[in-house]
Amino acid sequence: MKRILVVAALAALPATAIAQSTGPIIRDPAGGSAIRDPALADPMMPGGPSASPPLRRDPAGGTMINDEAAFRNFVTAQRMRSYRYSEPVEVGTVLPSRGVVYRQVPAEYGASGYRYTVVNDQPVIVEPRTRRVVEVVD
Repeated sequence: MKRILVVAALAALPATAIAQSTGPIIRDPAGGSAIRDPALADPMMPGGPSASPPLRRDPAGGTMINDEAAFRNFVTAQRMRSYRYSEPVEVGTVLPSRGVVYRQVPAEYGASGYRYTVVNDQPVIVEPRTRRVVEVVD
């Protein structure tokens, strides 16, 4: 059983390395460090977005959150402190690694694996590895 687990873990390593080596470099506004964002990679480039799981959206191209009003009420009930960001917050904005509280999106809202936070009094959905905003909840 241990051998199977070790083999499975080793098999996943190359995929992780490829996913982190594709896409444009984005900079962390707080710390100045950088990371590659595979979600923004050129689809024609080898190892482009297909190297990482695509963002889950509804077939009509709408939002990731199943019920935005219920999710907004959920976030409000959590009484999260709003992070003040000096620039407009929109899809694609990369949030800093420090000073922002990120929490897991509950499964019932349909964006499992993603995080949410409140920026400038607006709930946003964030890709956890890159901290890139993937949805601004209206």
